[in-house]
Amino acid sequence: MSQKILILGAGYAGIEAALTLQKKKRKEDDIEISIIDKNSYHTLLTELHEVAGNRIDEDAVIVPLKDIFMYTDVNIIKDEIKNIDLENNKLISDNNEYQYDYLIFAVGSEPNFYGIPGMEENCFPLWSFKDAVAIRDHIKDCFEKASRTTDPKTRKSLLTFVVGGGGFTGVETIGEIAQWVKSLCREYKIERDEVDLKLIEALPKILNNLKDKNINRVMKYLTNTLKVDVLLNSAISKLNEDSVELKDGRIIPTRTLIWSAGIKACCLSDRVDVEKGKACKVKVDKYAGTQYKNVYAVGDASCFESDGHMLPALVEVALQTGNGAALNILNDIRGKEREEIKPKLHGVMVSVGSFFAVADIMGLQLQRPFAILMKYLVNMHYLFGIGGFELVLKYIKHEFFKKKQDKFLLEKHYSVTGPIFWLVPLRLFLGYSWLMEGLNKLKEGWLSTPMLAGMAVDGQSSASITETGEQMFRIISSHTPSWYAFIAENLVIPNALLFQWLIVLTEIGLGLAFISGTFTFIAGLGSLALNINFLLSTGLYETSWWYIPAAICMLAGAGRAFGVDYYLIPYLMRQWRFFVRNRRIKPFLFR
Repeated sequence: MSQKILILGAGYAGIEAALTLQKKKRKEDDIEISIIDKNSYHTLLTELHEVAGNRIDEDAVIVPLKDIFMYTDVNIIKDEIKNIDLENNKLISDNNEYQYDYLIFAVGSEPNFYGIPGMEENCFPLWSFKDAVAIRDHIKDCFEKASRTTDPKTRKSLLTFVVGGGGFTGVETIGEIAQWVKSLCREYKIERDEVDLKLIEALPKILNNLKDKNINRVMKYLTNTLKVDVLLNSAISKLNEDSVELKDGRIIPTRTLIWSAGIKACCLSDRVDVEKGKACKVKVDKYAGTQYKNVYAVGDASCFESDGHMLPALVEVALQTGNGAALNILNDIRGKEREEIKPKLHGVMVSVGSFFAVADIMGLQLQRPFAILMKYLVNMHYLFGIGGFELVLKYIKHEFFKKKQDKFLLEKHYSVTGPIFWLVPLRLFLGYSWLMEGLNKLKEGWLSTPMLAGMAVDGQSSASITETGEQMFRIISSHTPSWYAFIAENLVIPNALLFQWLIVLTEIGLGLAFISGTFTFIAGLGSLALNINFLLSTGLYETSWWYIPAAICMLAGAGRAFGVDYYLIPYLMRQWRFFVRNRRIKPFLFR
């Protein structure tokens, strides 16, 4: 009879356990693997601050469980478990009961409010996908209300944003908000000095898991660059609807306190009759096992000790305990001895907005850009492990091509849109080709000697040498429409030198426009027009037919990636709107 293994919770530890069981099982093991969660998706908790700070879209931090467990034997059950009967090996929801032979308790954690009056009722926690979306929408709503209010006190409280807790989540969250505030101020016409950002920490320093050198780097970036007021040794005693009270008596008027100062095991742990440790976490042995031989606890729900200390709530800990518990269940089923879990923590990293990060990894203290790169690589490594290339590409798309905040240097160009970015080589080559066409005509004397002529005697259209040794370019051929031939004979050829000047200057101008990415849409239209003109007269040559499809591609706005158009077109659009409203031009109109 199959051994039923239930994994309760689809967080980092639960997913790792399920994938490990799937990977390591044998046919003779005869096991049935199921993972139960109230959501149909896995949340990337380490990236929630990016949603809260409006850097990425909300769907960037959720991964459907069906995508993770595609092509596996893992059963996905969407249900909310309300009770656990360990004596009878049963999970209970409102409408169902689930029997198990082995249970991996991976319910994760939730915010710990430490009994602070008003905290749970009035704060904005950041511990779920919905929390991040609520914070993002609330911050934008505060700016909108502040832009409409005339009461100074109300405006001040609306524009004061407080993050409680100077750990990784708190620092990353205030960093994202500080970066987003710049564009919010422009959007709602609010001066940056009116916005007050505060990070409150009860301990003498932030980011206790980092070395002092990196802590100092983060502090300097927060205070000097992002203009965040960091309050150390400042415990919160009470939270009201419109103010934060500190233990030293200070009162901070605000409508926003984002709470990230601590976590505890999920409330479901309270309903499990097992020995508990700190923060309601389930006590486990060195195998991640509990007092019940067939029940394991992993990740944030477990109180796993190493060298006499409880391991922190880190993704690395969740992955390693989830993996170890799965292997030990297989050992149990196979009648083997359990293997001790020996977590190896390689380091920690923290990003403060998208332009700054520090990391303590394997004894090395990194800062930007190496820490930023390391964070991206770690995230991609995890996503590749649970979803392959598809999830990695999705991550890259959101982080690099669909970023919503203000962008920096090269980011401004490659993150416009993917297709526009890939048009850059074609744009440059088209520009080079047009430029060389114009320069060659310049060398041939097109600006000084008339060279345009009618149809040759043999009816062909080509460059030819006259009896006097002059080179002529015949612009009428056997396929030229009669209306075009009439215009050429009566207007172009009699004024050959003028039109030669126009052709040379146009070709050089198109080349420079495409190379620099200036007015690329107009240049694309000009390139099409010139090629149609050549098509009607001399016809397209084998070496230049590609100019037409290339010009059509340029109409997609190819100059907005690595081109002047990225700056020029928005500037002109602002100027036009300003002119329509005010009937005058404002040269230095930057927002």
